[in-house]
Amino acid sequence: MTIPAERLDQITHRFAELEARMASGTLEGDAFVQASRDYAELEPVARAAEQARTMRTELAELESLDDSDPEMKALAEEEIARLQEELPAVERALAVAMLPRDSADARPAMLEIRAGTGGDEAALFAADLFRMYERYAAEQGWRVETISVNASDIGGFKEVVANVTGTGVFAKLKFESGVHRVQRVPVTESGGRIHTSAATVAVLPEPSEVDVSIEDKDLKIDIYRSSGAGGQHVNTTDSAVRITHVPTGIVVAMQDERSQHRNRDKAMQVLRARLYEKRREEVHGAEAEARKAMVGSGDRSERIRTYNFPQGRVTDHRIGLTLHKLDDVLAGPGLAELIDALIAEDEAKRLAALGE
Repeated sequence: MTIPAERLDQITHRFAELEARMASGTLEGDAFVQASRDYAELEPVARAAEQARTMRTELAELESLDDSDPEMKALAEEEIARLQEELPAVERALAVAMLPRDSADARPAMLEIRAGTGGDEAALFAADLFRMYERYAAEQGWRVETISVNASDIGGFKEVVANVTGTGVFAKLKFESGVHRVQRVPVTESGGRIHTSAATVAVLPEPSEVDVSIEDKDLKIDIYRSSGAGGQHVNTTDSAVRITHVPTGIVVAMQDERSQHRNRDKAMQVLRARLYEKRREEVHGAEAEARKAMVGSGDRSERIRTYNFPQGRVTDHRIGLTLHKLDDVLAGPGLAELIDALIAEDEAKRLAALGE
């Protein structure tokens, strides 16, 4: 896909304007913050545009050279061949850089993992998935902060919610939403039979308080006594909090902290993320349908990946990719390979859609 020269000129001009504004020292407050964001978003596009422009110019100049000198002609042809070989990749990188971005891509994310069918084995698998994402996050230089954990009796997670912060978190994790299936012999299985269990993953972009305004009158807040695993304070104080957002019916309960105030803060953090995602789905309905046609809708009911322990393989069903390196995936590096493949597939299909 070749971007017209006029479009490259527009990008270059816009970037030069932004550079001049940033260097002027006249921007303050919100205007400076917005200009900084615009600059950061446009910079990779401008760099890619400049590289494409330079290579196009070199190619045109070489092709117009007088071929009366055989030695010069041979050198020119060699350089022309190199440019013709390299330019398509540069043009594609530019086209990818110019693709419309999800406004939430740069945001931190709320990661929610819940055990599905399979009882204790599903809870153990949910814990395996959480550790996999923790390791992947560590490799990316991200920070994972657990917000809520509902542990099972044998060390698994019935549910775990965490906040993941860092650079480009949602952009890389957003394709992880859906049903993850595991096939293995459970530790509780004495007969050696392979069982199939599942866990659901939801990745929600984290909004700021400015993005989602929640009015007190829309909230129903219940305070109750904590129950289940959690230490000596459980069942001794009314510190657990359940918040219902009346207009949408979304309910969030939190009991991990001793403090009622802390539980309320965490519940509001989760509620804000769920409301923000609901609003995104409503506003971007057409985009959601388009994304579903690409690498999956992100629907929590959609089976996206199978982890087969006896065969040591992981299969992502959306792009038909199988990696025979299960341990590597669960350790983090292999997951990066899967995520990169999903992003590449998404980019390729969006580029194809632009060319139609």
